[in-house]
Amino acid sequence: MTAPPVLLHHLLARHAGSGRPALIHGERTLDYRAFHDAVERYAAALLQAGLQRGDRAAIVLPRGIEECIAIFAVSRAGGVFVPVNALLRGPQISHIVADCAARVVITGRDLAPTVAECLHGVAEARILLVEEMAETAPASIDETSIGEDLAAILYTSGSTGRPKGVMVTHGNLLAGARIVRTYLAITPDERILSILPFSFDYGLNQLLTAVEQGALTVILTFRFGDEIVRALRDHAITALAGVPTIWAILTKAAPLLHKTALPRLRYVTNSGGAVPSHTVADLRRMLPATKVVLMYGLTEAFRSTYLPPEELDRRPTSIGKAIPECEVFVVTPDGRRAKPGEPGILVHRGPTVSRGYWNRPEETAKVLRQNPFRSRDEGGDIVCYSGDLAVADEDGFFSFIGRNDAMIKSSGYRISPSEVEEAIMATGRFRQVAVIGLPDDFAGQKLHAVAVALGPGVEAAPVLQAVAGRLAAYMVPRALELVEALPVTPNGKVDYRQLVRERTENG
Repeated sequence: MTAPPVLLHHLLARHAGSGRPALIHGERTLDYRAFHDAVERYAAALLQAGLQRGDRAAIVLPRGIEECIAIFAVSRAGGVFVPVNALLRGPQISHIVADCAARVVITGRDLAPTVAECLHGVAEARILLVEEMAETAPASIDETSIGEDLAAILYTSGSTGRPKGVMVTHGNLLAGARIVRTYLAITPDERILSILPFSFDYGLNQLLTAVEQGALTVILTFRFGDEIVRALRDHAITALAGVPTIWAILTKAAPLLHKTALPRLRYVTNSGGAVPSHTVADLRRMLPATKVVLMYGLTEAFRSTYLPPEELDRRPTSIGKAIPECEVFVVTPDGRRAKPGEPGILVHRGPTVSRGYWNRPEETAKVLRQNPFRSRDEGGDIVCYSGDLAVADEDGFFSFIGRNDAMIKSSGYRISPSEVEEAIMATGRFRQVAVIGLPDDFAGQKLHAVAVALGPGVEAAPVLQAVAGRLAAYMVPRALELVEALPVTPNGKVDYRQLVRERTENG
């Protein structure tokens, strides 16, 4: 019997002799045998460069096959991989490499000059080129790591200042792959379209669940919605994960989706923010044979809840129930375990809870705390306080109220931006909407909506009048600003802080 995986690269080692396709990117295809062999070569190059157990290896590569190889190779060599989104700017790259004290930076010839310039005078990391790593002869490697060791540091978006790294163990990543594979029923026959960055825990998990099962990952970099539709069709894709922006693009700006049958698309999943209910309805109408699975999570604990597709009609605003192997509960402001219907902070307990933030013990202590309801003697462990406000019903299904630090307080009222956004999107005139709070001398904060219209001729006044018919007066934005596009973070989420910063600085 094959031993269960303990380290990240063990997921791949189990398929080392398989000729099944593992990765497709553009015109290139790599089977599992070649994937494993490439990992062995990269790992040998890392060891020759002096990488030791626990050393950090930053990966600065465009999305593609080499990035996947590098992730597994760092694990194989006993290091900690730090995936850096290649779309980040120089100061962000240099900060991440310096902050994690990377010993090496893995990149390619095309990016090497940019990377070298970023690191000049900032970090002492050695630059390794994938073109040369691929030519390194495999070597015998003694494994000394264990599942509790760090496997990765995943840096959160830098939109709030300097990014901070979330420390993730091998055990965390393996548990995440196992859990998601379980409730999505992923099999070796899955054909997964990867459109999210591997520096994003959600995108990374897609790769790991596919490798765990020996399934296929098709990597796509896209500019337009129809490119996603073509990939779904041409590769007979069975699974797609996205964030709300993706679903807005597909339902509002991908004409090909309306006339393309996708019978093989078994499910789509969402995380990274709530999907407006009308967008969910559009997806279900356009993809009648596809299950829509809504999920909620945070990098510090990976995944917390999922909503089974059969519950969509009964619980259209729910973020779901606890994922397998995990416990999720709500804690009131005074430290009690909330009763059904009572709001509080959502707390996560289970094997996917991370080790906190790299070199930030004070910030870690705010998020990772001793279980408030079980002492150490009773088997109590460290739990993750999400910072999100939620409420649970009698059946253990949760509803998201809002981000605790993103709630807008106006005229004494606490307002959830997502609730206002939902009302504006329900008018059917917009592709995307973001509601923010701006400083106001009288109300403290005033609600301001920024929106991308579906077409010309949209006027703010009729929209706000319609919203006033759905929401209390204090929840109606003072203004509705029309823009061509909303700013997004490298992980594809709307960058609310940039919206606030630009409008505050510009008066």
